[in-house]
Amino acid sequence: MRNFLYLSAIALLFSACKGGMPFSKGKKDKSQVTGWNYNDKNMGGFFKSPVNEQGTGPGLVFVQGGTFTMGATDEDIMGDWNNVPRRVTLSSFYIDKTEVANIHYREYLSWIERTFDDPMYEAVVNGAKPDTLVWRSELAANEPLIDYYFRHPSYNNYPVVGVTWRQANDFCIWRSNRVNELILVEKGMSNANTLKSIQGKGEENFTTKSYLLGIYSAQGAKNKKSPLMDENGRPRNYVKVEDGILMPDYRLPTEAEWEYAAYGLVNQNPNAKRKEGKRGEELIMNKQVYSWSHNVNGLRDSRSGSWQGKYMANFKRGSGDYMGVAGGLNDNAAIPGPIDAYFPNGFGIYNMSGNVSEWVADIYRPLNSKDVDDLNPYRGNIFKKPVKDENNEYQRDSLGRVKMIEETNEDLKKRRNYQKANAINYLDGDSLSMVQYGYGTTTLVSDKSRVFKGGGWDDRAYWLSPGTRRHLEEDQASSSIGFRCAMDRFGSQEGNGFKSGLYFSNRRQNTRKK
Repeated sequence: MRNFLYLSAIALLFSACKGGMPFSKGKKDKSQVTGWNYNDKNMGGFFKSPVNEQGTGPGLVFVQGGTFTMGATDEDIMGDWNNVPRRVTLSSFYIDKTEVANIHYREYLSWIERTFDDPMYEAVVNGAKPDTLVWRSELAANEPLIDYYFRHPSYNNYPVVGVTWRQANDFCIWRSNRVNELILVEKGMSNANTLKSIQGKGEENFTTKSYLLGIYSAQGAKNKKSPLMDENGRPRNYVKVEDGILMPDYRLPTEAEWEYAAYGLVNQNPNAKRKEGKRGEELIMNKQVYSWSHNVNGLRDSRSGSWQGKYMANFKRGSGDYMGVAGGLNDNAAIPGPIDAYFPNGFGIYNMSGNVSEWVADIYRPLNSKDVDDLNPYRGNIFKKPVKDENNEYQRDSLGRVKMIEETNEDLKKRRNYQKANAINYLDGDSLSMVQYGYGTTTLVSDKSRVFKGGGWDDRAYWLSPGTRRHLEEDQASSSIGFRCAMDRFGSQEGNGFKSGLYFSNRRQNTRKK
């Protein structure tokens, strides 16, 4: 009997240890290259996150990437030939369903004013405010809009205007940090009181990059049931990139992303809505002129007659005609309209044609379509790295952001894929391109010129085509330019629930002798 009990105990111990930790429950996930268990303190403690896919950030919609012809669609009536058609491919990404509204930007200002309430930050607070004087005109009675358009609740859901490119870019940075700060609170990795105790924090405020680099410590993390584990198998109350919990940065969309999202060409694919394992047709249709195509011909749906005669966008029909005639208003908006008005495009995105033009990330160059890469094209890269002090620790600036500097020649001397940290003028006006320009000296184009697209409430129909493009200095604003944000997509290009690449069933080789 004693021998039987002894042998039973040995068998029980062996079966428990087989899964990694003694008496562990469930089957362990193993490495395919070493056979060691993941998330096992007895086998190196390497942690593999349970997160498999990227979440969708607040306000965003998924845009499945692909190939399209970027550039002019309609006749080039301006005669500047700055949007030569060219086929490019974009990776999948996310973009805001609507333009950023006044209420959203006032939320941003409120946070700025409370966090940086010390008089030393006066320039920061004032620098974030939109220029409401963009409504002023010497020969128009628009003065009330200076005080009311941005702040009155009747305009809460209208697109914010009077913001420069720089202000729009700063808003994206702020939004990234607030979304990730809330994620940490909801996951129990930070105390909820941090969301309300922002008064006077100044440079001590949360930023995603400073958190990930370890120079910001989340306060009051007490999640004893955290699914995240350290190398000793204990619950971990800090988050890393590898955990897949924090969102990538919000940012301005590139010109190519904005144009691709605007067309919504997914509606022209008859089998676009499909299940995993089935794919749609690989079709590239003739380009539509505007963004709201509902069928392969780019025509409005008039089967019920309800669309006939209705405007699909907010724009200026002709000189002096901004919204039609009383009792029969065409677009029902003399100035910008609500951000969710008018017909959405194939991706479900609103106002990519009309309402307000929108800032995009790119530096403007007339020949961008010829110069940039054909995969994820973009001009405006400045490659930077975090700054460290004499103690080899990362530093933050007065706004709480990690200090960054351009990479040096020493950093790049052994690189082969790029040789310059500032790539704004790469292959454009240098010895490699054999082209010479006088940007900012003999032309209106400079290294601060940014592209804006989409056409607005005071534009003719020509500018509503996503292929058209214009530019303005990044520190200037207009009553007809707003913006929306975008975000990178990591993982499957088809979206969550799908695998990257093509998979085929395994077939054994026929080894029978003939």
